[in-house]
Amino acid sequence: MHFLLAKIYKLFFNWVSSGSPSPQFPVSRRAFTASMAAIGVHFGYTCACVAIFKDGRADVVANDAGDRVTPAVVAYRDTEQIVGIAAKQGRIRNAANTVVKVKQILGRSFDDPEAQKHVAESKCPVINKGDKPRYEIDTGEDTKIVSPEEVAKLVFHKMKETAQSALGSDVTEAVITVPFEFGEMQKNALRQAAEGAGFNVLRLIHEPSAALLAYGIGQDTPTGKSHVLVYKLGGTSLTVTVMEVNSGLYRVLATHTDHSTGGESFTQALAQHLASEFKRSFKHDVTGNPRAMMKLMNSADMAKHTLSTLGSSNCFVDSLYEGMDFDCNVSRARFELLCSSLFNKSIQPIKALLEQVGLSTCDISKVVLCGGSARIPKLQQMIQELFPDVELLSSIPPDEVIPVGAAIEAGILVGRDSSSLDEDSITVDCCARDILMKEADDSGADVYTVLFPSGTPLPARRQHTLRGPGSLSSVCLELYQSEGRNSTPQEKVAQIVLSDLEPKEENHDIVTVITMKRDGSLHVTCTEQGSGRSEAVTVAVAS
Repeated sequence: MHFLLAKIYKLFFNWVSSGSPSPQFPVSRRAFTASMAAIGVHFGYTCACVAIFKDGRADVVANDAGDRVTPAVVAYRDTEQIVGIAAKQGRIRNAANTVVKVKQILGRSFDDPEAQKHVAESKCPVINKGDKPRYEIDTGEDTKIVSPEEVAKLVFHKMKETAQSALGSDVTEAVITVPFEFGEMQKNALRQAAEGAGFNVLRLIHEPSAALLAYGIGQDTPTGKSHVLVYKLGGTSLTVTVMEVNSGLYRVLATHTDHSTGGESFTQALAQHLASEFKRSFKHDVTGNPRAMMKLMNSADMAKHTLSTLGSSNCFVDSLYEGMDFDCNVSRARFELLCSSLFNKSIQPIKALLEQVGLSTCDISKVVLCGGSARIPKLQQMIQELFPDVELLSSIPPDEVIPVGAAIEAGILVGRDSSSLDEDSITVDCCARDILMKEADDSGADVYTVLFPSGTPLPARRQHTLRGPGSLSSVCLELYQSEGRNSTPQEKVAQIVLSDLEPKEENHDIVTVITMKRDGSLHVTCTEQGSGRSEAVTVAVAS
């Protein structure tokens, strides 16, 4: 995670808020001009959004369909690829050649649990090729194998076209946002896809940091410590992050992501209601008909968006089943009743996360809302009830907050001359997941010791002494990474064997030194104290 030291941000936000035509610092040091522009892109699981920074402002721009948010959906048809709303709407007839939620498998191996979940849910066939997931596209004449990176590149290209159409010029400098839990492989895949689309990626910025930048939190009053909660409810996931803001520094204290809760959960609940209404009216059950349910999902999705601003919404589906049209009106009260358990599930992680870091709701000074589903009035009401005396920041549309923050960061980077990089903008990476060492207790049961808790500033170094019976001739050390909350090991990242040990009466003392570098790589050295025998291993990417 990034800590952002931002004297420049303070100057920048003072300038923007003053409305001055020129910055309040020497132009030779910060050459912000009307001609300079930069781009911020948020690539989500279900949607993508792009903002441009120009003339001291960061604004989200609409695509060619007039929408400010573009579905991250790619449809393959013969010799062309379609990105966005047309691909999403055409999925009913072209499901097997339409890719959705590509971000779920970006940079992952085929056996990764998240990738396997995607494989099971995807209507577009996903195959294993070289231990990497690949989409199998039927072009009509033959079968085409497409990598997730190629799909993501098309979405990024759509974002680039959207931004450049608004700017009227060819601008490539961009800051791309990434989830806090993304590992190095996923970050690299996202960066490569963006660069493949023609972007010059200035920086990858974590989503919670972008959200804070969008509102200038910590920049207008950079002294003193405060705590901010970033609540992001996107299409397929819920992420709650507690951040400490101190003298312009952003620090993630804890974060929790739930991939079982998202905007699609509300859409599905509403679609099921529409299916039951159809059955009540026409005596036909369409829940087992994939095409009919996809039509209801599209209608429910549009209704859900309407209900965020209006008290009711009409749902009409042409030829839903056996030529029968379906027309139904849904009130906001009905929608809230249908989704009441989902709303409760969406709120629960807040209290658990605050308890984890030893804070109460009174310790939070601001709550930032992100993600399209954070627009839902009932959800905002429930969060406000949790934090009755706290400012709920939603003046920027929640699904636009993150790209706006990324565009602000891009504008600062573009307007910065290279000589002042170290002076004005210091970036410190942090470990995204817990790194644990596996040991055995006296009874022989496995014990895991956390060496690098998630959020540890990098580079970092730890020394740990392993003790084993003198009769052992070899010792095996294993390191794992986990999501952090319960320190449950998820993936082995390193193994080192110290062999040919001399038997002795007292215990073997194995001194282990683990160094984690800024890029997430691990260097491990094991040394047996008595004999000096040692082994070392380097793991290219650990987080």
